[in-house]
Amino acid sequence: MSGRFLSLLFFATALHAGELADPLVANDGTKIATAAQWRDHRRPELIELFTREMYGRNPGRPEKMIFEVFDRDTKALEGKATRIQIALFPGGKPGPRIDLLVYVPSGVQAPVPAILGLNFWGNHAIHKDPGIRLTESWIEGRTSYADLTGVRDHKATDAARGVNANHWPVEEIISRGYALATMYREDVAADHEPYFGSGVHPLFPQLQQGDDNFSTIGAWAWSLSRALDALEKEPLIDSKRVAVFGFSRLGKAALWAGASDERFAMVLSNESGAGGAKLFHRGVGESIERLTTVFPHWYARSFKKYAGKDKELPFDQHLVISLVAPRPVYVGSAQEDTYADAEGEFAAAKAAEPVFRLLGAEGLPADTWPAVGVSVQGGIGYHVRPGKHDVLPFDWQQYLLFGDKHLKPR
Repeated sequence: MSGRFLSLLFFATALHAGELADPLVANDGTKIATAAQWRDHRRPELIELFTREMYGRNPGRPEKMIFEVFDRDTKALEGKATRIQIALFPGGKPGPRIDLLVYVPSGVQAPVPAILGLNFWGNHAIHKDPGIRLTESWIEGRTSYADLTGVRDHKATDAARGVNANHWPVEEIISRGYALATMYREDVAADHEPYFGSGVHPLFPQLQQGDDNFSTIGAWAWSLSRALDALEKEPLIDSKRVAVFGFSRLGKAALWAGASDERFAMVLSNESGAGGAKLFHRGVGESIERLTTVFPHWYARSFKKYAGKDKELPFDQHLVISLVAPRPVYVGSAQEDTYADAEGEFAAAKAAEPVFRLLGAEGLPADTWPAVGVSVQGGIGYHVRPGKHDVLPFDWQQYLLFGDKHLKPR
């Protein structure tokens, strides 16, 4: 019996069952009982499943990719940090450029752990530091999360510096002994029409031909791996202790990046919701129908066939979380974020627990949905805080505590 037939049989069975797929039962029915079986059998088929059915193919590390450090200021932020800016050229020069901004705590005696994440409105928006290069990429004109009056005709001006600093507590992060690295999402891939018309997508036209096309969230996740490639060359960064972070749609990308690239030491998913950390099977919050209609570029075209079938989906996001194991993962939720379904995010994290335990890691130390404002932290961490869809100081406090537990020497 062919592997393809078994895969199709798996899909048909799961669609009719209406139940969550067991992360420790392979497509051919094999029960996964050892770490070796997970590594050699179950993990590869799950990576292939999500690549084919949801996130799309990616080009891997391009042979022509180059990195250029164009700024290194050892006295940045009034002497608190070394600022490093690196231009990533995935297709070589000339070609699309992605700017990677890095802050490293001053006076470090050894390579430090780092937190890496994409940002929404440009590197210059995370801090007022005048040394940050203004993005040349397109910027949306309005949002409730930042004052975009400094954006003119979708281009950044100096007045846009620091407008999203509330999401990025740079000084606090570096004071805790972490480096911070970030890139702008639109440097990587267009989140506006024409989709796939700017950023890295034009470099890889062959990856748009099938239903498992190189999606926008796939590209964002892929770019985080390329940023890690660059950080591996920076002697001030311990590249084996890099956490990947993301909020909202960028949290979806961070989760897939951490699941698919095992070099990331930790994953921090902040209100990533549908297509991120929440379960579709609950039928609560944002649906596949809405995702694939309002944001048709986010996922591969193959994902659209599941629209209207959230509760019958033959896979779900607990399997993505399980792919992070045994590395630590934290899922942050917000009480009023109904689209993201906070309880569904908890349920997905809990459903991934058997894989963490199989691989010798801690699970999620809560059997029921925690009270609002309570953080539970094992190998899997979780909280639901008061408030709406956002990144708040409470979120960062928990992520840094989780990092202290898992990324720092004991």
